[in-house]
Amino acid sequence: TTLILREKPNSSPPSDYVRIKGAFLSPGKLVLAGTPAVLPPMPKGSPLNRLGLADWITDRNNPLTARVEVNRLWSMLFGIGLVKTEGDFGTQGEAPIYRELLDWMAVDFMEKGWSVKQMLRLIVTSNTYRQASAETADLVERDPENRLLARGPRFRMSAEMIRDNALAASGLLSRKMGGPSTMPDQPDGVWNISYNDAKWVTSPGEDRFRRGLYTYWRRTMPYPAFLAFDATSREACTVNRVRTNTPLQALVLLNDPVYELCARGLATKMLAVPGDPVKRLLTGFEGLLARAPSADESARLTAYLATQEKRLEGDPAEAKKLLGAAGPIKGSSDAESGAYILAARVLLNLDETITKE
Repeated sequence: TTLILREKPNSSPPSDYVRIKGAFLSPGKLVLAGTPAVLPPMPKGSPLNRLGLADWITDRNNPLTARVEVNRLWSMLFGIGLVKTEGDFGTQGEAPIYRELLDWMAVDFMEKGWSVKQMLRLIVTSNTYRQASAETADLVERDPENRLLARGPRFRMSAEMIRDNALAASGLLSRKMGGPSTMPDQPDGVWNISYNDAKWVTSPGEDRFRRGLYTYWRRTMPYPAFLAFDATSREACTVNRVRTNTPLQALVLLNDPVYELCARGLATKMLAVPGDPVKRLLTGFEGLLARAPSADESARLTAYLATQEKRLEGDPAEAKKLLGAAGPIKGSSDAESGAYILAARVLLNLDETITKE
């Protein structure tokens, strides 16, 4: 049997006494469940419980809920909301930069059944979103935060997106949905703590490569690859994450176990392409940056690949150390595999790779 909780039929509305000066032992006036007098009342016919509260929050006459949600979706795609103070739509918050647009989107959001996918599709297919993110000195001087939307959005992706993007580009990302949290690869020793015997046990199979959404989170020991890219410890609610730029982030992209696996996966995809190194590097470059490299970029990458392959051919021990227990990629030598893995690390560490633009 399973224990459940339900309301008694024909029960009286929830009520309680106002406590005089907040003292529990000093009951005052008896009041019924409801909304504050300064706000609209509960919808007629709605029960005075959590279901009724949900009806009230999503009521078409409520001017706030849809606007807040639409503004958060806008901020996710543009880096900053139409209302900059996403967590404060009150008198202390900032007024929307385009109020009419926010109002129209909020109404459309409700009319389309509160569909987040539909709203995201609407935004990303708009002319505003599809603008080039190229800046000019005049635009930067007049509108440094791009509040007037004269150019496309450009900002560094969130910690979880950076990892998911690397996994997707390398062909490792698991599309599995739902289920318990997973423990992906992380540096050894992070959970070596003295006050308990908890251990980080890397998840087997495709669970190692599930989206960052499913990563097991411990507030006292946050996942280090996320923490480096400004993920919070979740000890307190954070509406907006800050974006920093530190040398540690580049070191994570070069040396973290997950990104080492991503580099090998990307190298495997490049080596599977028949042809010369230029075509192979083009595959990796386009997979991460969604564009072809310039002539200078292609020449520099090709030269780097040749230099590293020559170096590893002269130092077999270093090549084997780089490849580890997995050994060379199928169909290639130690030196060639190592060179493509190093080239993949370079591509994964590019500023443009981790920047949404």
